[in-house]
Amino acid sequence: MDSNKVLQQVMAIFSIFMVFFYLGVGTYLAFFYNMTYIDKPVLVIFGITFIFYGLYRAYRSFIMIRDLFFRGKE
Repeated sequence: MDSNKVLQQVMAIFSIFMVFFYLGVGTYLAFFYNMTYIDKPVLVIFGITFIFYGLYRAYRSFIMIRDLFFRGKE
Protein backbone atom coordinates (compact mmCIF):
# COMPACT_ATOMS: atom_id res chain seq x y z
CA MET A 1 0.00 0.00 0.00
CA ASP A 2 1.20 3.48 -0.79
CA SER A 3 2.46 5.32 2.28
CA ASN A 4 1.05 8.64 1.04
CA LYS A 5 -2.42 7.10 0.76
CA VAL A 6 -2.17 5.71 4.30
CA LEU A 7 -1.27 9.17 5.60
CA GLN A 8 -4.23 10.67 3.73
CA GLN A 9 -6.53 8.03 5.24
CA VAL A 10 -5.28 8.82 8.76
CA MET A 11 -5.86 12.53 8.12
CA ALA A 12 -9.38 11.76 6.86
CA ILE A 13 -10.20 9.89 10.07
CA PHE A 14 -8.71 12.70 12.16
CA SER A 15 -10.89 15.21 10.29
CA ILE A 16 -14.00 13.36 11.51
CA PHE A 17 -12.90 13.94 15.11
CA MET A 18 -12.35 17.61 14.31
CA VAL A 19 -15.87 17.83 12.88
CA PHE A 20 -17.29 16.62 16.18
CA PHE A 21 -15.07 19.08 18.04
CA TYR A 22 -16.24 22.06 15.96
CA LEU A 23 -19.89 21.08 16.20
CA GLY A 24 -19.59 20.50 19.95
CA VAL A 25 -17.87 23.81 20.63
CA GLY A 26 -20.34 25.63 18.38
CA THR A 27 -23.31 24.06 20.13
CA TYR A 28 -21.89 24.91 23.54
CA LEU A 29 -21.19 28.51 22.61
CA ALA A 30 -24.51 29.09 20.85
CA PHE A 31 -26.86 27.41 23.32
CA PHE A 32 -25.16 26.95 26.70
CA TYR A 33 -23.68 30.37 27.30
CA ASN A 34 -24.87 30.79 30.90
CA MET A 35 -21.52 29.88 32.46
CA THR A 36 -19.31 32.47 30.75
CA TYR A 37 -18.57 36.15 31.25
CA ILE A 38 -18.60 37.07 27.55
CA ASP A 39 -21.67 38.80 26.12
CA LYS A 40 -24.41 36.57 24.78
CA PRO A 41 -24.49 37.97 21.19
CA VAL A 42 -20.74 37.44 20.79
CA LEU A 43 -21.03 33.84 21.96
CA VAL A 44 -23.94 33.15 19.61
CA ILE A 45 -22.04 34.61 16.65
CA PHE A 46 -18.97 32.52 17.43
CA GLY A 47 -21.11 29.44 18.08
CA ILE A 48 -22.96 29.70 14.79
CA THR A 49 -19.66 30.27 12.99
CA PHE A 50 -18.22 27.11 14.56
CA ILE A 51 -21.35 25.14 13.62
CA PHE A 52 -21.23 26.26 9.99
CA TYR A 53 -17.51 25.54 9.79
CA GLY A 54 -18.11 22.11 11.32
CA LEU A 55 -20.77 21.39 8.68
CA TYR A 56 -18.37 22.50 5.95
CA ARG A 57 -15.64 20.26 7.36
CA ALA A 58 -18.14 17.37 7.55
CA TYR A 59 -18.90 17.78 3.85
CA ARG A 60 -15.21 17.95 2.91
CA SER A 61 -14.45 14.94 5.14
CA PHE A 62 -17.24 12.96 3.52
CA ILE A 63 -15.82 13.69 0.06
CA MET A 64 -12.29 12.81 1.21
CA ILE A 65 -13.33 9.54 2.87
CA ARG A 66 -15.47 8.55 -0.12
CA ASP A 67 -12.57 9.10 -2.49
CA LEU A 68 -9.92 7.42 -0.32
CA PHE A 69 -11.80 4.42 1.01
CA PHE A 70 -14.59 3.62 -1.45
CA ARG A 71 -13.23 4.57 -4.86
CA GLY A 72 -11.00 2.16 -6.71
CA LYS A 73 -7.91 3.10 -8.63
CA GLU A 74 -8.85 5.00 -11.74
